[in-house]
Order: sequence, then C-alpha cells, then structure tokens
Amino acid sequence: MFTRYCRSVLCTPAIAPDRYASCHSSGADIRVVDLEDSVPAHRKEEARHTAARFFSTAPQDTTARCAIRVNAVTEPDGLADLLALRHYPVKPAIVQIPKVESARDVEIVEQVLGGDCPRLELFAVIETPRGVERLREIATASPRLRALIFGAADYAMELGVGLEWEPLAQVRSLVVNSARAAGLHAIDAPTFELTDLPLAHRESTLARRAGFSGKIALHPRQVPVLHEVFSPDAEQLALARRIVAAAETSGESVTTVAGTMVGRPFFTASRRLLDEFGPVPVLTSQEGDR
Repeated sequence: MFTRYCRSVLCTPAIAPDRYASCHSSGADIRVVDLEDSVPAHRKEEARHTAARFFSTAPQDTTARCAIRVNAVTEPDGLADLLALRHYPVKPAIVQIPKVESARDVEIVEQVLGGDCPRLELFAVIETPRGVERLREIATASPRLRALIFGAADYAMELGVGLEWEPLAQVRSLVVNSARAAGLHAIDAPTFELTDLPLAHRESTLARRAGFSGKIALHPRQVPVLHEVFSPDAEQLALARRIVAAAETSGESVTTVAGTMVGRPFFTASRRLLDEFGPVPVLTSQEGDR
C-alpha cells in the first residue's frame, strides 16, 4: 500500500538543535525529535526543554508532520517527558512511544496528553519479545494509534541475533500483519549504515515487499531513497490508469488488463494510488542526495 503519510520518518536528537533545520528541510513525511536513545541519561532534562524549539521553528509545511519520541512511559523519564509536552507552546502532531509491551503503555500517553492535544496521533514502537507477544492488544489500544514501528536493534539484542534481514523476517511479518489487521500503518526499522545508500535501497525494497508503508531514516540523505522505494513508479501509475479505465468500461465487473484478471480490489487500489500519487512526480534518489 503506497502512501505519502509515512514513507520516511526522519529522527534527529533533541540535544542537537543545530540539526533541527536540516531535519525540517529534509522533505521527510514525518520529522521526529528524539528524547530517548540519542540522549544520555544526564541530559534528559535538557533535552525535553530544548525539544520545544523543534515544533516552534517548524516550517508551515502541510504535507509533513512533526513528532517526538519520548522515553518509555513505564520509566520516570518517560512520564516527565509527557508532563513537559503539555506545556509546549506548539504541540507535536505525533508521539512515538518506545518499548511498548501492552495496551496500557499507549493508554497512559492518551490519558496524559489527550486533553491538551485533541488531534494527537500515536505511534507504538515494538522492540521487545513481550511487545511482539501482545501485538494484537497493542494494535487496538487506542483510536489515536496510527502506526506500529518495528525496532530492530533492541529486538535483535534481546534475542541475541544479528541485524541482517533473515533472522528478523518472521517478526517483521507479525508486526505488519497486526498493524494491517487493525487498520494501521507499519514502519520498518532504519538502515544503520548512514552512508550506504544502496543498502538502504535494498532494505527498503524488502520492507515494502513485506507490507511496510515506510521506514525510519537516521540521516537526511536516506530520505530520497525511501521516497523512491515507497512511491509508485511511472509504470505502476500507468497500469493503475489502465485498470481504472477498464473498471469504468466494464461497469466495475471483472475484466482483464495486460493479460491479468482484475476486479474490485484492483479497482479500489488503483483509484487510491492515483488519488495520492497521480498528479505529483516521484522523487528519485539522485534528486535529493546530500
């Protein structure tokens, strides 16, 4: 399922405000300021106050959303993050909740922030075996929940396996299936090798084929690669136009296009694709590398 909503989710450390501008100008669909893994324990308080600037300096770009990743809400720092967010002059559009292991983790964020952030959306990061065991419960925890994110690094560490695709393929499928069953997006873990754009392309292609909507980016240079992979190409758009035309000609009955039988699911998917991507040219990886 191609969508502009979360093809790319670019993270930047809260304690590096000099990087805020490049994150905002990256073109990423979702731009995240991080209070968790990229912030050492002794700078958590500084980070949660500095992060308010990320939202007040964001450009008026209606195609992107600004988000914040808090600390685990079962820990004091996570609760302190939520309380601080209530006083931000400009609120985040999305809160990413790390290490989600039960519906209660999602409910805590909703209860603390819901009244102050009426349009708030939530992303749950699945990165522990316990979280995987409770995927169905987590995916249906709140109507504000819009996506599940797979956290490969923490999950692989707990299992004692590598970060290669094969050892984690099964759990990725579980995350995607649970997300789709609940009507949510699924977002894949990042490519950690920041300068290896061919690797980012390969991993993104595998993620798209597995059913993910998008992928985390750790550097602006990865964003165009993600947009290329998680957007339809000219051939796919042309086929979608042919399918929509065939649907109208056949009166929405089963028919054939390019030797393939197509019916209502194909018609619906093709119309959705053209509604979202038809008028806009697709960014290629060469157009935005930096």
